[in-house]
Amino acid sequence: MKVGLFIPCYIDAIYPEVGIATLELLEKLGVEVEVPHRQTCCGQPMTNEGDFESARCTEELFVENFKDYEYIVGPAGSCVKQVRVHYDKLEQTPDVRHVRERTYELVEFLHDIIKVKEFPGIEFPYKVALHNSCSSIRGLGIAKPSERPGEPFNKSADLLKMVKGVELVELSRPDECCGFGGTFCVTDEAVSTKMGRDKVSDYVSSGAECVVSPDMSCLMHQQGVARKMGITTLPFVHIAQVLNGGPFKNGKL
Repeated sequence: MKVGLFIPCYIDAIYPEVGIATLELLEKLGVEVEVPHRQTCCGQPMTNEGDFESARCTEELFVENFKDYEYIVGPAGSCVKQVRVHYDKLEQTPDVRHVRERTYELVEFLHDIIKVKEFPGIEFPYKVALHNSCSSIRGLGIAKPSERPGEPFNKSADLLKMVKGVELVELSRPDECCGFGGTFCVTDEAVSTKMGRDKVSDYVSSGAECVVSPDMSCLMHQQGVARKMGITTLPFVHIAQVLNGGPFKNGKL
């Protein structure tokens, strides 16, 4: 299969190592990957503010960049949710429908599409607190939200359990929002900060040695809150880096 790799703009600008890990991981798994160099923002910041007209140009460019790929894969649930759910304001041409239907967040692509069974040679001997973002849980369905009945499932956890040495710790409120919420953390700073402090305190209470998430935007917020709390020794790592065997050497952070 031929995959177009979607690297969200904030990852490209702030966490390029996450984009590199995603590319390397997919290639290790035998996926043919291309990175369209004209890609920019998916339009989420403007859509979050209700400015659909300003989002339109970036959305149309996204479709133009990725319309010819069998799958589009990105390491960020909120950005993938933007494409799948919020491109409904565009004219629903065959190209738009194709891009919306074929854009996947990295975890769900590995879990549901290529159905990875193992990550040989990868070791991560740490107690891990797993954070799935609200967009990933409630927008993409990578885990069962606690407010809904039914059998529990967690695709991120399924993948991490394939990595030797990983011990997932139990959190008191595992699917609670961390308070980032894109522009919410700016418009409602006090509430956002309190939510972030609650998440970080939960990690500390659980005995976690590392926080892992498919969403680097949530980790950016949580790490900033942790530093303000004086907690500087708790690493925040994207799941692509763990599954790819980094950012550590020989399993050590």
